[in-house]
Amino acid sequence: MRSGAPAQQSGPEEVACAIELDGARRVYELPDLGHLLALHDVHLSVAPGQFVSIIGPSGCGKSTLLRLVAGLEAPDGGVISLGGRTPTQAAEAKLLGFVPQVPALLPWLSVLRNVTLPTRLNRRAARRGADRAETEELLRKAGLGDVMHQLPSQLSGGMRQRTAIVRALALRPEVLLLDEPFSALDEFTREALQELLLDLWGELEATVLFVTHSISEAVRLSDKVVVMAPKPGRIVEVVDIDLPRPRTQELLTSAEFHAYELKVRDLLRGAFEHGREPA
Repeated sequence: MRSGAPAQQSGPEEVACAIELDGARRVYELPDLGHLLALHDVHLSVAPGQFVSIIGPSGCGKSTLLRLVAGLEAPDGGVISLGGRTPTQAAEAKLLGFVPQVPALLPWLSVLRNVTLPTRLNRRAARRGADRAETEELLRKAGLGDVMHQLPSQLSGGMRQRTAIVRALALRPEVLLLDEPFSALDEFTREALQELLLDLWGELEATVLFVTHSISEAVRLSDKVVVMAPKPGRIVEVVDIDLPRPRTQELLTSAEFHAYELKVRDLLRGAFEHGREPA
């Protein structure tokens, strides 16, 4: 494992989960605009344990792609597979963890009870997920040990987002999906949560699909960066990030790191120019 933590025992429902999109397509029917082709002919393969970021201009279908993988929406064409299962089957088997941009915490429950809610309500989640002691240890690793009995309203935005991440990771998911989870946070908190996410990902060895608007964040976190273009939403290139881990502060200021940032920026500029409406 990346962190040196002991390997987890495989349960009877667990599969070697990866993400495969083969010609995925999504069309929305809008009352005034008719057909809107949100995603067209999307092909993407993510190996087990990889950290893959998706980046692109607004409206290019990043969140739609994530929702298709999560089984929250169904494709209108193509095939999506997670370790040989459909997204719906993977979700029912509790193989997926999802972290939205705004943490959906129940305001009347403490941090600890928010995190343990899925395992308390669902037998499959309880069999796969962390027990009470392991959950409390995750919260301590996330810097939430002193506030685990407080309500969400008593926490900062960064702490609420940490809670949402721990809740997803407490399920021990095979696939972790994150939709711009750090976009509303200040830079210092954002960097701290990036480190936390990498540390916990290293321990659990989940396959991660991470949507972001930040080029530096995508390069810092990822094994691959998927660059998308709009109208219709599609993948224009997948950039392999061949940088050593852990990604130290020295590495983040290196010429190699900045070269990857520049490459992704140039691809994004091309995607934006190609997707602009004619003057």
